[in-house]
Amino acid sequence: MTSVRHYLQFSDLTPDEYHHLFARSQVLKRRQSAGELYRPLVGKVMSMVFEKNSTRTRVSFEAGMAQLGGHAMFLDTKSSQIGRGEPIEDTARVLSRMSDIIMIRTFEQGLVERLAAHSRVPVINGLTNEYHPCQVLADIFTYVERHGSIKGKTVAWIGDGNNVCRTWLQAARLLGFKLKVASPLGYELTALDGHHYGPDVLELTQDPVRAVQEADIVTTDVFTSMGYEAEQIARREAFAGYQVTVALMQHAKPHALFMHCLPAHRGEEVAAEVIDGPQSVVWDEAENRMHVQKALIEFLLLGRSQD
Repeated sequence: MTSVRHYLQFSDLTPDEYHHLFARSQVLKRRQSAGELYRPLVGKVMSMVFEKNSTRTRVSFEAGMAQLGGHAMFLDTKSSQIGRGEPIEDTARVLSRMSDIIMIRTFEQGLVERLAAHSRVPVINGLTNEYHPCQVLADIFTYVERHGSIKGKTVAWIGDGNNVCRTWLQAARLLGFKLKVASPLGYELTALDGHHYGPDVLELTQDPVRAVQEADIVTTDVFTSMGYEAEQIARREAFAGYQVTVALMQHAKPHALFMHCLPAHRGEEVAAEVIDGPQSVVWDEAENRMHVQKALIEFLLLGRSQD
């Protein structure tokens, strides 16, 4: 029996496997656009466990499984025993006997790790406080389908050193690009995976202009991530001056792409003129969650499909 592969953080796959996923995402996206049916997962079931609310994560996984011929089952804390204190280890043992793959969107990364450790089937991290690998997978694919390889490029992150930013850092080391992060004091990026990131991979600053200079991608997120609502007023004050504006974008490369994982707060972390402007690819980025996750599910369940 082959060992089960999980996708719990971006570093779980190799650069070669990512190149396969990007190529496969293009194939699956093209087929979907052309109306071609491709249903290798007929009879397969995904259990989707949600302890954090979601729009894009739920819709992209549910639609993706349907398009692949499988079924996605939604479980939240109100409609399952998870919210009544059942140990995650027991949840893993039960779900993995009735499902072929599990996706979980929750708070602590440790919970996802424990779920995977007791699961017979692949587990996908749909978001934790620490990482958001499916989001960055979609973001990089969005760049790749427009401009080719991201190797040697520069990504500027403006704002909180949060789960998405931390995932960008893992991706930079693996795929060979540079991440420049501008954050106010107290909200800087910290790596949690034990790796040392040299200056060719990571540059930290408090100056958004410095971070954006010569960037190929400028990306941000809401100043107050889910679960940190109590800090909203303090964060709004701390992040004054960190909005991605038209003027800030002018310091990036002329054809730089603007990205945002959504939902966005226009007038806070990004100006409406930027997110609705010609450099913004946020809607492609959102759609691409579905395509890359289809490729990921196919890879975890079927291996490197050439079909």
